Amino acid sequence: MSEAVSFGDRVVAAGFAAGWKLVPLLPERPTAAVFRFLADRVWARRGKSVRRLESNLSRVTGLDPGSRELRELGRAGMRSYFRYFHEIFRLPSMPREEVVRRTHVIGAEHVHDNVAAGRGVVLALPHMGNWDQAGAWLVGVGHPFTTVAERLKPESLFKRYVAFREGLGMEVLPLTGGDGHNFGTLATRVRKGGVVCLPAERDLTKSGVEVRFFGAATKMPAGPPLLAVQTGAALLPATVYFVGADWGIHIHEEVPVPQEGTRQEKVAAVAQHLADVFEKGISEHPEDWHMLQRLWLDDLPPGRDPR
Repeated sequence: MSEAVSFGDRVVAAGFAAGWKLVPLLPERPTAAVFRFLADRVWARRGKSVRRLESNLSRVTGLDPGSRELRELGRAGMRSYFRYFHEIFRLPSMPREEVVRRTHVIGAEHVHDNVAAGRGVVLALPHMGNWDQAGAWLVGVGHPFTTVAERLKPESLFKRYVAFREGLGMEVLPLTGGDGHNFGTLATRVRKGGVVCLPAERDLTKSGVEVRFFGAATKMPAGPPLLAVQTGAALLPATVYFVGADWGIHIHEEVPVPQEGTRQEKVAAVAQHLADVFEKGISEHPEDWHMLQRLWLDDLPPGRDPR
């Protein structure tokens, strides 16, 4: 079994390497059509990831499982997901001015004003739209930032992803396998008035904070709320989505940190506030929420964490 998985990992890594090399050399409209076709094929095969996406979307929208409306939303979701991959292969060759021009942003002043005042910013995002493009926009308007990336397998794929994001102007810290001081590094960045961007609606460790999300319990990463509580940085939820051929970003107002309570109570309150804001953003653009994994605790087998 391990050999088969290893072979599959190598195939995926080779596919990504080819994508970054070849897709920018080809015309955009035909390659976009190919990715849309592939999305429809994957959706039609009804594999585990597609079924999980539609199950998650059913919770978000209230649509009946198995309904035609939910199936169509699932297809739109897979098309959005495959559009993300098509775009990241083209993004390194796209002029920064074009990225900025085609990005429609609500609430950009929340970042600009805090950074201008010397205050650090933590942008917390769900897995929506093209978050790498959103990062390219942020760099393009003068705010290079630090982020944390899940360590993909094989190592060659992880290194390619890191190189891709560093090429866009990001500082990338590995979630695992690094020096073990990610939180300290992130805290240092925001204490110096810098910007940190972190995925924030799905816990990837065992230290997540339990919240209510679309009416059920799940866990969110403790990092973004804890950074706000411990450093005083402005915690800004951001939702990312597609706008026609362009992109949209909604940077929401700062999440307040309670004045009273223990550190644990403050982190829990901030995490719940984040979940509430994410609910609104995902509800407005459910087709652009790329959650193809188990998320809610009652979807997990007994004793399992949401991985």
